[in-house]
Amino acid sequence: MNPKEIDWDSLTAIINKYRDENWGLIPLLQHIQEQFGYIPPPSIDPIAQALGLYPSQVQGVITFYSGFSLEPKGKSVVKVCRGTACHVKGSRSILRLMKKELDLEEGETSADYQFTLETVACLGACFLAPTMMVNRDYFGKLTPPKVTSVLNQYGKTREEE
Repeated sequence: MNPKEIDWDSLTAIINKYRDENWGLIPLLQHIQEQFGYIPPPSIDPIAQALGLYPSQVQGVITFYSGFSLEPKGKSVVKVCRGTACHVKGSRSILRLMKKELDLEEGETSADYQFTLETVACLGACFLAPTMMVNRDYFGKLTPPKVTSVLNQYGKTREEE
């Protein structure tokens, strides 16, 4: 499924599950994000209506929390740590390698929606520096060969280069 195409039946079912719940906004947004990989902007009005909120309130929560995105992300979201410990241990060169391997800049998603490359202030795994995450999996003590191996695990192949 192309992330730009919205499955409205699926989206409506998720919204209806949380309809009229005072506490439901964040769990609802998490559910949509998990299902679609992002919060489709056209869903903001139906979400607001279902929960008795203003669209601006829904938009405000989406933009406040970094875990929510209004843009489709890749199947594999790669996060490179830029924290102090990782920086000291060479995360700059790891990030340069990632950009080259994926042919992406920070914040970009590949045209095939396979990868999104992001940087974060800290992944909280300083003892493994330099570290990165792919979706929910941590990888540490990174070296160029290890980075290439991890990317290959998530579908990066030599032919794509």
